[in-house]
Amino acid sequence: MRKNIVAGNWKMNKIFPEGIELIKEIKEKSKELQNVKLIVAPPYIFLNEAGTILSDKQIGLGAQNCSNKINGAYTGEISPEMLTSTNTEYVILGHSERRTYYNETDELINEKIKICIDNRLKPIICCGEVLQEREDNKHFDVIEKQIHGMLKDISEEQIDDIIIAYEPVWAIGTGKTASSEQAQEMHQFIRNIVSKLYNNETANNISILYGGSCKPTNAKELFSNPDVDGGLIGGASLKANDFIEIAKSF
Repeated sequence: MRKNIVAGNWKMNKIFPEGIELIKEIKEKSKELQNVKLIVAPPYIFLNEAGTILSDKQIGLGAQNCSNKINGAYTGEISPEMLTSTNTEYVILGHSERRTYYNETDELINEKIKICIDNRLKPIICCGEVLQEREDNKHFDVIEKQIHGMLKDISEEQIDDIIIAYEPVWAIGTGKTASSEQAQEMHQFIRNIVSKLYNNETANNISILYGGSCKPTNAKELFSNPDVDGGLIGGASLKANDFIEIAKSF
C-alpha cells in the first residue's frame, strides 16, 4: 500500500544552530501525527547531527542531492555511501533547480537513481514542466519523457524504493499554485505511465507527491485527490508549525 508522505526540502537555507533547532522542534511536534510519513531534507552540513537526533526513524532523513560516483577525485561531491553513513534514508534527485541551474539531465538522474538504490537510499525523483511548456500544451509530453528517462532500466524490484514528486515548475516560488484539478490530472497521468512501464500493482503502490507551493491553506484540498499522496514542501518546511499543519491535512 502506498504511503502518505510529507517531505521538507529546505534548499539552501538555515545556518547550523537554526537548522538543528528546527529539526528538534519538528520532531517534538510530529508526535501527534498519524497516517503520514514525515521526511526532512536539510543541507548536507546538518545530516550527521540530524541523523543522531532522528535515529529512532520516527522522521525520515533525506539529502537534497548526491553524486553519481561512489568515491574518488570529485571535489565538492557527496557520495551515496557518505549519506548512508549519517543515517540518511532518502535523497531528492532531479529537482527542477538542479535541472535548471546545474544542467542535470534525465540520463544523469537515472545514473544517480541506480547508485542510490544500490547503496540503500530511497530516491525521491522529480519531474515537472515550465510555464511555456504548459502554455504550449506540451506538459504531458515533457513529463512522460522525464519519467521514461529517469526510470530507464530500473527494475520492478527497484521501483518499490522510489517516490515520485511532480513539480509544476511554474508554481514554485512564484505564488502560483496548480489547481486541485490540475494536480490530480497530472498525478493520475504519472501513475498511468508507471502502470504501462511496470504494472497496475506497482503503479497503485507508488507514492506521488505534489511539489508546487503547497501550504497549510491549500494542502487539504490537494491531498484529498485520489492520486496525490502528499507533498514535497519548500518554503513552508522551514517553519515547524506550517510543516506540521500541512502533514495534519491528511
